[in-house]
Amino acid sequence: MQIKLIVDPILSWYRREKRILPFRLTSNPYKIWLSEVMLQQTRVNTVIPYYNSWIKSYPSLASVAKAKISSLLKIWEGLGYYSRCKNFHKACKIVVNDFQGIVPSKLENFIALPGVGEYTAAAVLSIAYNKPYPVIDANVKRVLCRLLGIRNYSQYNKDRILRNLTKIIPQKYPGDFNQGIMEIGALICKSQNPDCKVCPVQQFCIANHRGCPERYPKKIKKKSVPHYEIVTGIIWRGNKFYVQKRDNNAMLGGLWEFPGGKVESDESYRTALIRELQEECGAIIKVCKKIGAVKHTYSHFSITLHLYHCIEDNNKIDLKPNMKWIKPNQVEMLPFPKANHKLFKILDESGWNV
Repeated sequence: MQIKLIVDPILSWYRREKRILPFRLTSNPYKIWLSEVMLQQTRVNTVIPYYNSWIKSYPSLASVAKAKISSLLKIWEGLGYYSRCKNFHKACKIVVNDFQGIVPSKLENFIALPGVGEYTAAAVLSIAYNKPYPVIDANVKRVLCRLLGIRNYSQYNKDRILRNLTKIIPQKYPGDFNQGIMEIGALICKSQNPDCKVCPVQQFCIANHRGCPERYPKKIKKKSVPHYEIVTGIIWRGNKFYVQKRDNNAMLGGLWEFPGGKVESDESYRTALIRELQEECGAIIKVCKKIGAVKHTYSHFSITLHLYHCIEDNNKIDLKPNMKWIKPNQVEMLPFPKANHKLFKILDESGWNV
């Protein structure tokens, strides 16, 4: 199969069938870059409201650079992978300081920015600046493996795919070509039940001719992820409760949360909570009734998060800069992890007070 034969059918199909998405209605490099950052490991339908809300609050790259990270994290709240937001903020500051606020069009300058890898660089530069850099994401990998009849996605075959794409990517419309392959992978050439009969490049597809496209590429068995039992407490002082901010360099860094931690194998939930609260708050806390529990899954592990009403005992919590006492109606002022919002929902339904 001559790989170059797929170019024109993909471009024609994309222009005819592409989804109308807000970040496809602009040529602004800042907005295109933002969309690509948000789309990393996240579904398009999930991203759209976050993208629209962000652009409404921060219409320019300069406005992001000037913003406080806490304000940006609040808008990002619930989208996950918060390091993307923090790296984007750092990168925007660099662009303002070093590139007069203009997203750099040279690969070596753009890829050196925080959070920008090979995929993001190729996507943004091809779409925003018509640079002929091919992208390889999960959708592109699947489409090309099927077209070329590749079962094992080894480093050799990854390089083979990149060589083929580099050779055929059009000089005039590289962004449309990249988005076209990704769109085919998202809408037609799916992991399961691919709709080969409507695929614009079905006649060139080796996997299709062999009658078994779902076998390409070979699926890798996912490793089982560990599960942890976590206890957390909502500590009351009058009509206010205690929250603390996670260290900026930690997972979910910069977000606020109820204090707590992992239950050890030889501990009860209440014993673990008393220990964790003393370690984190520096005070002995009285654990009252259990409110409920929620499950939450992260990329590499899952948790069950148990929440208890608590009150200060004889000694008081000594506040530090990363600690606050807030009222229930002030939750919207701070960015919290998604798991915490699940707990907020339980509290909204059962009542916030002890």
